Amino acid sequence: MTYKAPLKDIQFAMNEVLGYPGHYETFPEGQNASPDLIDSILGEAAKFSEQILAPLNAVGDHEGCQYNNGQITTPSGFKAAYKHYVEGGWPSLAFPEAYGGQALPASLGQVISELSCGANHAFSMYTGLTMGAIATISAHADDELKKRFIPSLVTGNWSGTMCLTEAHAGSDLGLLRTKAEPNADGTYRISGSKIYISSGNHDLTDNIVHIVLARLPDAPKGVKGISLFVVPKFKVDADSQLGDANNVNCGAIEDKMGIHGNATCVMNFDGAEGYLIGTPNKGLACMFTFINESRLGVAISAQAHIDASFQKALSYAKDRLQMRAPKRKYPEQAADPIIVHPDVRRMLLTQKAFAEGGRVLNYRCAQLVDVSHGSGSDEEKKLADTLLAVLTPIAKGFLSEVSLEATSH
Repeated sequence: MTYKAPLKDIQFAMNEVLGYPGHYETFPEGQNASPDLIDSILGEAAKFSEQILAPLNAVGDHEGCQYNNGQITTPSGFKAAYKHYVEGGWPSLAFPEAYGGQALPASLGQVISELSCGANHAFSMYTGLTMGAIATISAHADDELKKRFIPSLVTGNWSGTMCLTEAHAGSDLGLLRTKAEPNADGTYRISGSKIYISSGNHDLTDNIVHIVLARLPDAPKGVKGISLFVVPKFKVDADSQLGDANNVNCGAIEDKMGIHGNATCVMNFDGAEGYLIGTPNKGLACMFTFINESRLGVAISAQAHIDASFQKALSYAKDRLQMRAPKRKYPEQAADPIIVHPDVRRMLLTQKAFAEGGRVLNYRCAQLVDVSHGSGSDEEKKLADTLLAVLTPIAKGFLSEVSLEATSH
């Protein structure tokens, strides 16, 4: 069974249900996205997902990432696939031209992420977290840091991570101990350890840009004393040129079921050079830009898993012979394929309904992202932000739960 991009279903949700063509006419980035161009891009994304990513899915899970003295080697074929991904211009699709992007709508990038997640979730994690790093730096860093880091992230030559969790604290960020000590030149020495860092170290990009929560020496206790920093794997000068290795090291690979092809790491910062993002002690508010970016990403990946699991279940149901159906499909045989049994058909249709409904919910959220980031009125943007704040956690939680149920059977 191979992954088949559900192009007809995607186009139906975009064009017939949600009116994407009319939506795109309402803001400048959308006007760059004609229906013919969208169809062409989706077709190429389908080919990339089916022909490049899907064959590597089992390879990534069976072979996994290899750890050797702090260095990570990704599974066979991943490096070539990532090179293909960059050369195809996929990382820069939905970013401004000022940073080397193609200035297409953010929602189009979200639609395409469904295809990569459904074909190969482990691979898509290397690319998805970079989007959140770009959004966070763009929203909160000063112009010098934006110029230094964003263009190479947009092209895909560098990748990004989110570094929150620490072993002793778990999800209670108020307990984090990672320290940030100021240097005379305006940089900071970052010291501490983070766990469960997706794509924390790998061999796909020239640099990895970590977005790290840490405490300044005089910081208040709890979440009110957290600041946010950019900490690259390799130091970066003012002209975005790579320098010496920073004191950022991978201590181990974490084991996560189903995504062994992604390097989920323990990351150690030993006086690493970092740069403050935003205001001191206001880092958690800045990091929520990254977290909000990831909410819709998680919802889309969950829905993509529902669709992929439906494809596999449908294929299996057509081949698996078991008992005799009330209405015989092959009366000359001893048993019928289970797809003709009414209860199996009910389960398959339920899966399909969740896949279709989840897609529409996610794509509606993606439209709201366009409005929130676009050139509409302040009232429209405020309404879009409010709806996103309500809908994306619902989509993330519900679809993740359904996805886990679908893929576990």
